Amino acid sequence: MDTLQAIEQRRSVKIYDPGHVMPEEDLQRLLSLAALSPTAFNIQHWRFVVVDDPDLRQQIRAAAWDQSQVTDASLFLVLCADLKAWEKNPRRYWREAPQEVQEFMMPAIDTYYRDKERVQRDEAMRSCGIAAQTLMLAAKGMGYDSCPMDGFDFDTVGRIINLPRDHVIGLALAIGKALHPAKPRAGQLALDEVVIRNRFA
Repeated sequence: MDTLQAIEQRRSVKIYDPGHVMPEEDLQRLLSLAALSPTAFNIQHWRFVVVDDPDLRQQIRAAAWDQSQVTDASLFLVLCADLKAWEKNPRRYWREAPQEVQEFMMPAIDTYYRDKERVQRDEAMRSCGIAAQTLMLAAKGMGYDSCPMDGFDFDTVGRIINLPRDHVIGLALAIGKALHPAKPRAGQLALDEVVIRNRFA
């Protein structure tokens, strides 16, 4: 399946085959592709929590209003971001760049993020969203379906996964084999309603 087909055919699927086990090579392929997602300043601050412990999945399902995809999907991920990745040895994000590029990037990263909590959080959310879309399209291309999720108690899930204090949850993502095809699209807005040329009226 090519990229355009994956975009057209990707749908949010809720009902998964609980008996399907994702091969480890598929999991590693998905995560490797997700790790190619872009991040500002290449800080790669997303953290992909693979929840495969059945008890933890049950606990998260309880915190997600009993949504079955939490336990039934072959793969359940909590996409998080390290809000302070920008200051944790940032030279490693540019270690293969020319020295002059490294010398430019280090102070630029510091200036962009230091003492700017909203920037740090906004960037984390953008990066998690981009990585989630990469995962969903890659999954579709590999024959899987997916469902992005924010319908859960973030604080409770944070406690379940032992989320570090300097991290934030962006969203969760269920990936697996659908038991039923997705329902028809409910109603796409016309492009002339969502596309603005140059500036709002």
